Amino acid sequence: MAKAIRSPEIKFTKLFINNEYVDSVSGKTFPTINPVTEEKICDVAEGDKADVDKAVKAANEAFKLGSPWRTMDASQRGNLLYKVADLIERDLDYLASLETLDNGKIFTDALGDIHISAKCFRYYAGWADKITGKTISSDGPLFVYTRHEPVGVVGAIAPWNFPLAMCSLKLSAALACGNVVVLKPAEQTPLTALYLGSLLKEAGFPPGVVNIISGYGPTAGAAISEHMDVNKVSFTGSTEVGRIIQAAAANSNLKRVTLELGGKSPVIVFADTDMDLAVELAHRALFFNQGQCCNAGSRTFVQDTIYDEFVKKSVERAKKRTVGDPFGDKIEQGPQIDAEQFNKILELIESGKKEGAKLECGGARHGDKGYFIQPTVFSGVKDEMRIANEEIFGPVQQIIKFSDINEVIERGNKTTYGLAAAVFTKDIDKATTISHSLQAGTVWVNCFMAGAPQAPFGGFKMSGFGREWGEYGLLPYLEVKTVTMKVPTKNS
Repeated sequence: MAKAIRSPEIKFTKLFINNEYVDSVSGKTFPTINPVTEEKICDVAEGDKADVDKAVKAANEAFKLGSPWRTMDASQRGNLLYKVADLIERDLDYLASLETLDNGKIFTDALGDIHISAKCFRYYAGWADKITGKTISSDGPLFVYTRHEPVGVVGAIAPWNFPLAMCSLKLSAALACGNVVVLKPAEQTPLTALYLGSLLKEAGFPPGVVNIISGYGPTAGAAISEHMDVNKVSFTGSTEVGRIIQAAAANSNLKRVTLELGGKSPVIVFADTDMDLAVELAHRALFFNQGQCCNAGSRTFVQDTIYDEFVKKSVERAKKRTVGDPFGDKIEQGPQIDAEQFNKILELIESGKKEGAKLECGGARHGDKGYFIQPTVFSGVKDEMRIANEEIFGPVQQIIKFSDINEVIERGNKTTYGLAAAVFTKDIDKATTISHSLQAGTVWVNCFMAGAPQAPFGGFKMSGFGREWGEYGLLPYLEVKTVTMKVPTKNS
């Protein structure tokens, strides 16, 4: 049985380059803050361009033809990934406790994240020796086939809302394909990623295959995005930063980019649904992880004939939501990640009140210490309001009224985002029509955030491009090479 460690030992705070923990070139450090207490946990090495240069050089050395990594059997690459999965599970309690300390998410959710991290490595370990090309029929005396080859040095820039899980996802897919990686965890949550370096080394990965640079986006992140010897960037985070990364990639070496960005995902509830199920799952769709999910169900569309009852039940559920110490028993909600997010959320709540939405509950700080916000529900929300358009990334539910299916499809699609969506109905025709009509990378029917490593995930429109998870998640890390050989004939 998992056991929380309230004060986990901080074991690694330096950069991980070439399988060694080292100080930053500048000697600078930065604090990582406990969002429960608003106090410093520890100081972490602050990497910047000089450190990224060192990491990229180490990665390129590891990727050279004839290196231990390039000559390793694909099945052996898979074995290393399996070992990492085992080591993550061995250190489950410690990693989950470290995540809760650094991120503020409740311990049970952190446990789930660490399990997902292990699943990522285990799933892609199975793919390592199954990445194959094709033989192609051609005209003339030619033998044509394709090879799927690693793209090279991958820059992986991970978010703070699921720190180790997102690092693990990017690393496992890239490594299964035979790439080398320079990873930058979010500056708010570097601790589990830095610890992961020790597990990769323990598993037996050669030096330089994975390098981990803690630091800030405008310095370390920018250096990765602009680097001429980085062949690809995989980024998960805000649409605003995604634009910057894409521009930097274009202005440097036209490196390949995959982006998993923001969302304003509709949850559509029809009158024929199971009301209590829909209320509970719409609640979880928004409030899970303190509302800090790119795919959060942040626009709850409810059919007019059940609207008032749905609002009433949703408010009752939100008022019962327990907020407090994320290590505590029976706590459902911890703090927001930092002061910036905390203040942004409160400002958007104020905008909702000013623009005429009805504040049903919450709407203010919870307690007087830490970045806690009361579970908040708005009714009477209109499409043009800021809270219906902007990604709040916090525990603020917007409940919006609709009348018929054609109307809600149009309104559901009226957003610059297109990451996820959900529909609640007992009518298979409605469910199918909605699923096929919404512009979203994932549509859930009578469920939410139901996923697995096997299923691809990514966005339409300004929610990004490219896919992670599943077989589709391998494609961005591979180049397709065509080999054409002339076949000798009688007359040649």
